[in-house]
Amino acid sequence: MEKNTLMRTEHISRILNTESLPVTLVKDASVNIKPHEFIAIKGPSGSGKSSLLYLLGLLDRPTTGKIFIDEIDITDFSEKKMSEIRLEQMGFVFQFHFLLPEFTSLENVMLPMQRLGRLKESEIKIRACEKLEKLGLADHIHKLPSQLSGGQRQRVAVARALANNPRMIFADEPTGNLDTESSQVVQDILKNLAHDDGCAVVAVTHDPEFAKKCDRIITIIDGRIIT
Repeated sequence: MEKNTLMRTEHISRILNTESLPVTLVKDASVNIKPHEFIAIKGPSGSGKSSLLYLLGLLDRPTTGKIFIDEIDITDFSEKKMSEIRLEQMGFVFQFHFLLPEFTSLENVMLPMQRLGRLKESEIKIRACEKLEKLGLADHIHKLPSQLSGGQRQRVAVARALANNPRMIFADEPTGNLDTESSQVVQDILKNLAHDDGCAVVAVTHDPEFAKKCDRIITIIDGRIIT
């Protein structure tokens, strides 16, 4: 493993057993993720893009192969330990923001820090405000998701993903539900997180313009990485 690699996968596959025949979602995928990288995963619909992202984000387990973080093989870690790694080291952004509708922007961003339980409530509130302000949402911290535009809701979701200062951000079609202007804003935010803040950002996208802004592109077809 290269010294500055955050995560490496070694020939991981994900095979789904169905009532008829097994379905291979991801086949023999080896991926390296480094700090400061903005990576796109692209391919046709049904090619395995999201399945690969979920394996990288430890939201699913490979059927075969290995996953390493900081030179440690975590493939067979318990569900509890995997959950801890996700909470401490990873942030997630999806096409639909999944904000809790009854919580304000501030309260939604505070949630991951409250789950981690390492800061006082006053410190959590300060950090959540800082994350929202950094994303241009200082005037919207006390608004409910229903009071925000689609682009604003997605920026709150990004702030929530950043709450615990993750080393890696995994995004699944983060601009797929946004208008062109809001999409541009979210793209720029993710790019800056990688280049300026040192996060590794891995994003599934159908948008060729989004992919062009990334440092490199992983192309997957029929579950297999071709570039």
